Amino acid sequence: MIKSVLLILSVSFPMMVLCQETKLSEAVVSIAEELAADDSDPEAASNYVGKLNDLAEDPVKINSSDQNEISRLFFLSDFQVKVLLDYTRSSGSIISIYELANIPGFDKETVEMMIPFITLDIKMTMPSDSVRWGNSVLMNLSLRSADQDTVSSGSQWRMLSKYKFRAGSFSGGVTVEKDPGEKFLDGNTKLPDFLSANIAYTGNGPVRKVIVGDYSARFGQGTNINSGIRTGLSITSQGYMSARDEINPYTSTDENNFFRGVAAEFSFEKLAVSLFFSKNSSDATLNSKSDTSENYVENFYLAGIHNTPATLLKKDAISELTCGLNMSYNFSNTRIGFTWSENRFSLPVRMKTDDPADIYKFDGNENNIYSFSYNGLIKRILLFSELSLNDLKKYAFVQGLSIRPSDRLTINFLFRDYSGGFISFHGKGPGSETPTGNERSTLGNFTFEAAKHLFISGGCDIQHFLWLRYRNSSPSWGMRQELRFRFLPTEKITFDASYNYRYSMADDNKTTGIPGQSEIKAKSFNFAFRYALHDNLNLGTRIDYKNADPPGSRGVLLLQELNYRFRKWPVTLWIRYCLFNTDTWDSRFYVYENDLLYSFSIPALSGMGSRSYIMAKWEIGDFAEIRIKCAFTSIAENSNSYINRNEIKMQFRAWF
Repeated sequence: MIKSVLLILSVSFPMMVLCQETKLSEAVVSIAEELAADDSDPEAASNYVGKLNDLAEDPVKINSSDQNEISRLFFLSDFQVKVLLDYTRSSGSIISIYELANIPGFDKETVEMMIPFITLDIKMTMPSDSVRWGNSVLMNLSLRSADQDTVSSGSQWRMLSKYKFRAGSFSGGVTVEKDPGEKFLDGNTKLPDFLSANIAYTGNGPVRKVIVGDYSARFGQGTNINSGIRTGLSITSQGYMSARDEINPYTSTDENNFFRGVAAEFSFEKLAVSLFFSKNSSDATLNSKSDTSENYVENFYLAGIHNTPATLLKKDAISELTCGLNMSYNFSNTRIGFTWSENRFSLPVRMKTDDPADIYKFDGNENNIYSFSYNGLIKRILLFSELSLNDLKKYAFVQGLSIRPSDRLTINFLFRDYSGGFISFHGKGPGSETPTGNERSTLGNFTFEAAKHLFISGGCDIQHFLWLRYRNSSPSWGMRQELRFRFLPTEKITFDASYNYRYSMADDNKTTGIPGQSEIKAKSFNFAFRYALHDNLNLGTRIDYKNADPPGSRGVLLLQELNYRFRKWPVTLWIRYCLFNTDTWDSRFYVYENDLLYSFSIPALSGMGSRSYIMAKWEIGDFAEIRIKCAFTSIAENSNSYINRNEIKMQFRAWF
């Protein structure tokens, strides 16, 4: 072990990927790792990666003076969106990207993160005789050695194919996916396990957007409708409190949380209106009453994997009809919005009456939600809020405040209250972990440019759970704290250091009768250094330490990676070697990895072992590329034996 540590420290250190891929990784690393640790939303990190890739392909027109267009930069805060919008309206178009750093609320680090995803061009309507077709095709294949089993009905290869086209104001796409163990073509119609398609029109007149097929939607703070990117809260990031109204073509692979039908967005000067209708099938576990043959939904199946006879029975077990309306109106510095949505299921949902934790679960086959939201800018103070009510008068309330007392300091507060019994099947408000309410929390954070190139950020999130929840037989509370330092002395060097503290409660089953509650505390320290030797070579290192109590578990992680782009050949290499040693699963580490485009990898590292990979990209002219990734995980079972898990991924991508 000591020799391996010396080997790591003697070589050079993790990296930032070149050009756009640098920003694609760096913009989501901390958020993606936090989301991966949250088992309630396994698709969240994938949604972030897909969203950034979409932005890279279709950059935001920051000179458009359109709030919805600028809000597509989801990593910006509402304050930054408002300031950028006001700047372009009062001072005219931005001529150079370097001009952005001088706008109040922006700094060099934020601007560098924006560069791959913005353009200074203003969107113009193309005449019909100049419409040009653009096409892209992507195919992924991946296999893990640990996936080999004899229970599943299909092969262990994961397959993903995407096709997109764009022709002037029209665009569309098709997504096909097969999970490990599933049959590729199955059923009476011989279709893939997951097939998604859409066609969209985007215009500059009253009709802003029309989508037919599969789409995602988000309005306001997302407590009513948010099937797009999740609003998970990073404690020290100011960019995940923004509100936006949008409908977008669906390109992800979550097989349950999307709409299938038609949606349209209209704009009449300061008034925006969105209408949506969907009829889709959902996975569920069905049951029937003992005294009748009437079926009902016992629970929803969200994994999306159908590789055994039991899981195939759950596939598309019920149909869901969703419709709704969103309206928003822009005043000079204030925007107000209203949203109504309705869900209807083909079979009623029945809760388990013998478990007190199920008291607030949904019961019935219809759910209506009404929402009101606003956000307004008063000089350097931004206020935003949303209140949602359902038919049972259960509510979700979000109130936020962002203050910019100086160009170097930003302070944010966010209060959220999700009452027991408030349920939105396609909504995820800020910080919400499950579809059910039962949370009252307060978050505060700050970002401060303490000196030139030195950024300090910190935050605290205190959560109160007013009813029973997973692993808690009584009301409980939790807390997260984080302090982060970031130093960028030159464009080639980056230092990062952070401290994280988490406090939570869980049932103590050591005694009989009503369980008591035990405290769970976890502390972690992270240090990362990145250095670009020249334009083609990036090096870096990362060191993590974690202490979880109980059970007094400790963990250490040492990581090093390298990125090299050959000068004479169109080949790029990503190489990583990582050692980890944790006492138990409680002190595990989540580490973001570079991966295939439109894919992600954030493995959970536990035990004593190593994780390494090498990925190569070969650019074929200016119309295609091939990527291959080989990953190797070795975990010590005892002093003499190791468990090895290998993985291979391949991708072909072409555009023409």
